[in-house]
Amino acid sequence: MRILLVEDDALLRTQLRAALHGAGYTVDEADNGRDAQFVGETEPVDAVVLDLGLPVVDGISVLKRWRAQGRNMPVLILTARDNWHEKVAGIDAGADDYLTKPFHMEELLARLRALIRRASGQASAVLQCGDLQLDTRSGRVTSAGQPVALTAHEYKVLNYFMHRPGVLVPRAELVEHIYAQDFDRDSNTIEVFVGRLRKKLPGTCIETVRGMGYRLVPP
Repeated sequence: MRILLVEDDALLRTQLRAALHGAGYTVDEADNGRDAQFVGETEPVDAVVLDLGLPVVDGISVLKRWRAQGRNMPVLILTARDNWHEKVAGIDAGADDYLTKPFHMEELLARLRALIRRASGQASAVLQCGDLQLDTRSGRVTSAGQPVALTAHEYKVLNYFMHRPGVLVPRAELVEHIYAQDFDRDSNTIEVFVGRLRKKLPGTCIETVRGMGYRLVPP
């Protein structure tokens, strides 16, 4: 899953980036509203963590422009302590949730997981496809109750599939959602990751639809 992190405080942005990477997310960053707006308009991010007090263009304006353009990715806004009118303005502008600074990183990650689940129609923190389970809280993957050891990129690919069981996922879409904007993307590596996953997962749970992409189905 690919997250756009928009925060002008360099220290907090570094801490957030580390936490998001540690939770298995791919992260794009912006430290001002102009750059954030551009990335949100041009890149297929799965969710946004958006500070409202941004230089150049404020976060509320950025969010309003995204929504006016039909960009419907989940947005978690960060607001200043006791600034209740920012929370109201953010929600009215199209935000899905908010956190007040300072906050616990675990709460931010939990809220982000919930937003991404809801956006893909999932209710539980444990995603399931047949006997295959992925716990989005711990990153633990099991097959018929047995743990499955995955590399970071294998986990990212499976995580994207598990949020879209039974849905045809084009290879280009998969590439866009597991690599950040400035990463040297090679779509051929996706075939490698999928091949490795097939060796670790039961049966034929990852189908190849020739010329189109992949689909996760119960084995």
